[in-house]
Amino acid sequence: MQAEIVVALLSLAGTLIGSIVGILTANKLVIYRIEQLERTVNKHNTVIERVALLEQDNKAQWKRIDEMRADMEAIKKEVLNHES
Repeated sequence: MQAEIVVALLSLAGTLIGSIVGILTANKLVIYRIEQLERTVNKHNTVIERVALLEQDNKAQWKRIDEMRADMEAIKKEVLNHES
C-alpha cells in the first residue's frame, strides 16, 4: 500500500511540475510575441504619421500651385488688355 501512495504522489508531483513549466514557457512565448507585435504596430504608426505629414505638405503644394495659376491668369489678362 505504501508503494502505491508514493507512486501516486510522485506522479502528482511530476504532473504539477510539468504543467507549471509548460504554462510558464507558453507565457514567455506569448509575452515575446506581444512585444514583437507592439514593435510592428509602432513602426506602422510611425509610417502613418509620416504619410499624414506628407499629405498635408502635398495639399499645401497644390494650393500654392493653384495660387500661381490664378496669378498667371491675372497676368495673362493684364498683358492682353495692354496689347488691345
